[in-house]
Amino acid sequence: MQWAEIFTDAYMVGFILLFFRFAALFIAIPIFSHESIPMNVKGAIAFFFAIVLYPSMPPLQISIDVPTIVLAVLSELLFGLAIGIILQIAYNVITFAGGIISYMMGFSMASAIDPQSGISMPIISQFLSLMGLLVLFSMDLHHWMLLFIDASLQKIPLGGFLMQENLFNYIITASANMFVVGFSMAFPLVALSFLQDIIFGMLMKTMPQFNILVIGFPIKITVGFAVLISIFSAIMLLLKTQVQDAFNILEMFF
Repeated sequence: MQWAEIFTDAYMVGFILLFFRFAALFIAIPIFSHESIPMNVKGAIAFFFAIVLYPSMPPLQISIDVPTIVLAVLSELLFGLAIGIILQIAYNVITFAGGIISYMMGFSMASAIDPQSGISMPIISQFLSLMGLLVLFSMDLHHWMLLFIDASLQKIPLGGFLMQENLFNYIITASANMFVVGFSMAFPLVALSFLQDIIFGMLMKTMPQFNILVIGFPIKITVGFAVLISIFSAIMLLLKTQVQDAFNILEMFF
């Protein structure tokens, strides 16, 4: 690339579109979308990576006029949000499982503001969500996404992304699968909790003086933590598999 080409209208518009591609990505996907990262920091990181990938940016293939540029910016935002939705669905499996586990352990009322999403969430969901972030870092998901954006520049022209029907179908299927996989993560604890309820019911029939509130709940919490510790590695492994499958699905963008 010659220095005289850098400041042409086509390359300046291309840089803006590249910046919006990164900005939408950092707003939507796990890790980068964490609420504790200020928006101006996300914007600065997107601007930095746009500068880094600017030399490898292919020539712009759209006309330089205001309506076309506005549509191209919206296309880039849609590209980043579509990637974010796919990865967030895979990641939110663990949040759904944590909500079921919290309910079965009696912690459904014990909620606090989640630092990642900024919404109120049961404490077990928060714990599993934070551990899930560590799993994503161990997978180098942040590096995968940067490499994916670099590869997408050669496959998807700047401003040329369009939502396809198979992408809509996958999002619908993945959303339904999220509940199935999340329930399967929490199933060992759910099954054991039902078994405890049956045992407590039998004890209350044979010994009416048995106080379920004083004795039953501490037992359920203790057993729940024991089961959660025993299945924790399996939950994280299943989360890793879901995120890997979701990342492989991103090939449909090409």
